[in-house]
Parts: sequence; C-alpha cells; structure tokens
Amino acid sequence: MLIVFTITVFLAAALLFLLQPMFARMLLPMLGGSPSVWNTAMMFYQIILLAGYAAAHLLVRRLGARRQVWAYLAVALAALLVLPVAVPRGWLPPTESNPIPWLLAVMLVAVGLPFFTLAAASPLLQRWFAACTAKDPYWLYAASNLGSLLALLAYPAFIEARLGLAQQSRWWSVGFAVLVVLLAITGFWKRQEATATPVSPAADEPIALRRRLRWLLLAFVPCSLMLSVTTYLTNAVAPIPLLWVAPLAIYLLTFVLVFARRRLVPHGLMLWTMPLVLLAMPWTMSGLLLGLPMEPLDVYVVAHMAVLFVVAMVCHGELAKDRPPPAQLTEFYLWLATGGALGGVFNALLAPLLFPTVWEYPLTLALGCALLPRRVAAEHRKWPGNIAWAALLGLATAGAVFWLQQHPVSPQWLHYTLMFVVPTLLCLAFFRRPVRLALCFMAVLAATMWPLWGRVRTIHLARSFFGIHQVTHDVLRNTHSLKHGCTTHGIQSLDPVRRREPLSYFSRSGPLGEVMVIVPEKLKRHVAVVGLGAGTVACYGEQGQQWTFFEIDPEVERIARNPRLFSFLADCPAEVTVALGDARLSLEREPDGRFGVMILDPYNSDTPPLHLLTREALALYRRKLAPEGVMAFHISTTHLDLKSVLANLAQDAGLFAVQWMDFPNRERRARGDAPSRWLVMTPHPPSVERLAKSGYWKPLRPHPAVGLWTDDYVSVFRVWSWGWD
Repeated sequence: MLIVFTITVFLAAALLFLLQPMFARMLLPMLGGSPSVWNTAMMFYQIILLAGYAAAHLLVRRLGARRQVWAYLAVALAALLVLPVAVPRGWLPPTESNPIPWLLAVMLVAVGLPFFTLAAASPLLQRWFAACTAKDPYWLYAASNLGSLLALLAYPAFIEARLGLAQQSRWWSVGFAVLVVLLAITGFWKRQEATATPVSPAADEPIALRRRLRWLLLAFVPCSLMLSVTTYLTNAVAPIPLLWVAPLAIYLLTFVLVFARRRLVPHGLMLWTMPLVLLAMPWTMSGLLLGLPMEPLDVYVVAHMAVLFVVAMVCHGELAKDRPPPAQLTEFYLWLATGGALGGVFNALLAPLLFPTVWEYPLTLALGCALLPRRVAAEHRKWPGNIAWAALLGLATAGAVFWLQQHPVSPQWLHYTLMFVVPTLLCLAFFRRPVRLALCFMAVLAATMWPLWGRVRTIHLARSFFGIHQVTHDVLRNTHSLKHGCTTHGIQSLDPVRRREPLSYFSRSGPLGEVMVIVPEKLKRHVAVVGLGAGTVACYGEQGQQWTFFEIDPEVERIARNPRLFSFLADCPAEVTVALGDARLSLEREPDGRFGVMILDPYNSDTPPLHLLTREALALYRRKLAPEGVMAFHISTTHLDLKSVLANLAQDAGLFAVQWMDFPNRERRARGDAPSRWLVMTPHPPSVERLAKSGYWKPLRPHPAVGLWTDDYVSVFRVWSWGWD
C-alpha cells in the first residue's frame, strides 16, 4: 500500500508540473514570446490548485469514503475526454487590448479540468492514506513535491530537447490515463474502505483565525517571490521554459526539504542566513529596477536564486513547524493554496497595474523579513520607533551614497561596498525586530537607488503585458534611450544635426548600414520591419518608399510616436505604417512577394521570440519576400547561439546566408555604435556575393547537433551560452 500511494502521489505531481511549462510553451508564440505569459499561467495554475484543494477539503468533510472515491473518479474520467492537451482552434489573442482575459479563458477551456483533477489528488491521497494507516501522511507532501521537482527539471533538459509539442501532449495523456487507474486502486483499497469515515467538523479542535492568516502569509511570500525572480530572469534573458523552471524548481525543493521525514537543513540555520543573503539585494536590484546591464549574469542569477531559496526555506519551514494534525490536513493545504493563489494574483494582475517596474520584488522580500519569528515582545506594535529608525537609516544612507557619487572611491569594489553593503549591514542590528528590519531594508534599498538617476534620468516608465519599457535621458551624451528590461532597444541623439542618424546596433557604418547600401533601390520600395523599438531603422527610409513595421505591443508604438521621446517615425520621409499584433499573424495578411527587404529585429529584452525563428516562420517570410529580396536578421543576443539555429534553417530552405559579428573600434563607439551580430538570407546569390566582397560577411556552417527548429520543436538547452563567442 505504501508503494502504491507513493507512486500515485508522485505521478500526479509530476503530471501537474509537466503540464505547466508544456502548455505555456504552446501559448507563448501566440503572444509574441512575452514573459508575462508564464506569470499569468502561474496565476491560473495557483487558482485552479486552490479550487482543487477546496474540492478535496469538501469531499473529505461532506462525503463518506466510497462517495469520495466515486465523485473524484467521475471528475478524472471527464478530464480524460478533453485530452490530448492543445490550444483550441480558432482562438486568436486580441491585438489592441490586454490579452490576460483571453489567456485565462484559453487555459480554462484547454487544461482547466485536467489540472483541477491533478490539483485535488495530493491532499485527497494523503487523507486516504491517513485513514488507512493512522500514520502521519505529511511526508507524502514531500514525495509530491519531489515528483514536481523532477518533472520540472526533466522538461527543459530532456523532454523539450527531444520531443515536439504534439508528442509531449500525447505522452502526457498516456500518463494521465495511467494515473486514473492508480487513483481507482488507491481509492478502493480495502483497508481504507473499512476504516475511513467522514470527518465531522465538530470533532476537530478549532484553528484560530490568526494562525490561519499566518499560514496564508507564509505561503504568499515564497510564491510571490518565485514569480518576481522569474520576471527578473525572463526580462533580462529570455521567456523560455529553461528560465521558468529554475525558480519554480527551487520553490518546490524547499517543500521537499522541510516536509521530509528527517529535516535535512536545520531551520535555525536558515533563520540566521536569511538577513545575510539580503545583503546582496540593493546591489543586484539596482540593475533590475533601473534597467542597468546585469553583468556578470551568472553572479546575478546565483544571488537571486540564493535569496529565493533561503526565504522560501524560512517561510515553508515555519509552515512545517506549525502544521496541524492529519484530521485538519485538507484545511491546512487549503490555506497554503489560498496564499499561493493570492501571490499569483498579486504578481500577474495587481503589480503591473500598481507599479511601473518590478517593485513587487523588494516589497515581498520586506514582508518576508516581517514574518521572521519575533524575539522582542510586542515589537510589531512599536510603529513610531520602527518608522523613525527606518527613516534615520534611509536618510543617512542616501547622504553617504550621494557623497560617494560625487567623490568616487578606488578601487571600485570598495566603492560599491561602501555604497551597498555597509548600509545593509546596519540593518542587521535589528535582526531581533523583524518589522523594523523590513522597514529598514526598504529604506536602504530606496536610498541606494535614487542617486543612480543623476546622469541618466528616467523620463518615461511604462509596464504592459509584454514587458517594462523605460525611456532615459543621458545628460552627458544628450541622447534618449529605450530599454526593455535591461536591454537597449533604440537610441536617438537630441543634437539636431544627428537626430536622423541611426545609432547603436543599426549604425550606417555597421552591418545593417552596409545591407541598405548594397541592396538595389528597386527592392527598397517596400520594406518590412519586424519589431518597432524606438523606430531607429526608419532613418533608412527615403521618399517614395513604403515601410511597414510589425509590432505586438501597443505601448511600444505609443513611445515611438511620442515626439517628446523619439522622432524617428515622424522624421522619416517614407510612408510609414505600424501593424499591431503578432508578426506572423500580421504578415499572413500581406500580399505574397511584396517586400524587397525584410529587417527582422523582434526582441523581448535580450532575445527574439523563438517562434519567429522556426521553419514555418521562415517559410512565411519567403512567401512575402520578393524573388530577389533580402532578409536581415538581428541576432545580437548574449545568451543564445542563434546563428547556429538560422544556419540550419537556411540550409533546410535552400537559402544563401552570411553573417557579420561587428565589434566597433573606439572611434565608432564614441559616435554611438554598439557591437552587434547580423545575418542575411536570400534566395538570390548575387546579393550575398555583393556583401561578401566587403570582407566582413562570412558564410555560415550548419550545426546538426542543434537540430531544426519548428513550431513543434524548439530546444534552447542546446544553444545556451553565457556570452558571445
């Protein structure tokens, strides 16, 4: 019986957490590869998880053993009818309104019932096991989270790398059918049938409301923090399952560790470690909240993963210490699920409306500090003293940091130690007072950030479903820059003489400039640009030409058309139109063979949406391209080797391709040029031959180990890199 129950719980959890990245991966192309797809999906999953836990609680409270089993198996069999998992046909996202309602509706129709069935499995099975054996069933919660963890790690490393989405869905359906059989076996286990009886609420010792609310907050903080770290990574690198999985895996690992039969990590150690790991936060968060480059990336990733692990260990450890008897197990899990669902709603729905950038991250950390066990009586009631100490420390830190900005200290590590580490160390004086520690942490974080706005001032900050957009004014260089996450997506000089000069990756002395010079004038009559950004490439537009920009985010178009921010579109002598919506869907509506030049520069922070780099996407581009036309791909991503992907696609499509990795010299950098990598494809050999004569463009070699990317198969695991090669 022990083996059967363990396998069933393990399989249910594994299927639950395989479904999450698999279906989000199916939806990602339809929403332009937006990082918000994952956070919204996680919110949906948390809400359905809450519904599953609530259903399990009601079944145990209201029905006898046999009826519990029959009711649950009826739901499981109904879920089999909606398999295999797939996006419903004909469902297209809106182009000009918030897509969250559409996304939630699609998920409810496609995976709502199977996910609900899996969500209810763990608490029900644990309750049935307790009824059979009269033993503590909480260790099964550790087994459940272990199954979830292993499934998550397997998805990017093995499943996504070897199976297409259609194959993944079919095998998942087989696993669900096996689970239904196991559920029937465990449900009708003869010993369970003989001993299990409905639990009367009156027989349980009542749980105080304050204790329930503490459970809720202790569940809320790790969930919200996990989503905040995910937002951080996907905005900085790429919205891909590989980076979705890591924070969620750490989140689940903490459950495994704290609910295991033997405590593997001492809870006291985590309590003492948590304030120490927060020392890194003012330094690392300045990059996230101000749009500064996150280099070296591995250091940032390790720092934020460590904070997530320690804070989750503390919160989940407090929950494990305070768990009730097995008779109240389903209610305990119900409150945990409520806290997780509220964390998902806060991060996915409320935070984008309330905050222009990722302020939910430090706020959740501060709440985690406040939930540390109190060592001073009635400390939470001493608000005047807590606020006064936080204000004093914040003002002192702001003054010290402002002085350091005016009088830099050498070496640089000492400068940053004085600016970031010393103020945070002062917060540790209040370790015994959690509320005061939380307020001081927020004060120090705010104080260490505001002086950084001196030379580079933010003049516009907007947050949409597709990301965080920040326009800054560099006072010394007299330029405006558009940043998405931590990546610059366009720079314009405010000098009237250089106002129409393309800078950064798009300079006239770089790869794109050479392409636009070599391409015959007849091919430039109709130009398509996938990805608007600040509109920089419109500098190449000339009178009599028609330029069509394809952009998924309405906020980006508003920024590009705002003359107070950028004037590239307004200054362009060509006829300029912007087609809103996913580029592939918008391009389908264009006549075949229309465009002589296609510039593909669609970026979500540092990486292009991957569904725009598949065999089907390239086939679409070819149909819209003139017979002698040229496609120029901008692939200046730091962390993915996309040239190998495109080399394989070019070979598969029979296209000629060359690439140029441009490293500007000091003189060009002073003018505003930036390193970039461009790749040109064309079905017309003379176009490539003209580029090759310059000496900068090099032919591409296919990479069989990378495989051929399709809409059904994409493996980021095989092209991941920590920097340009």
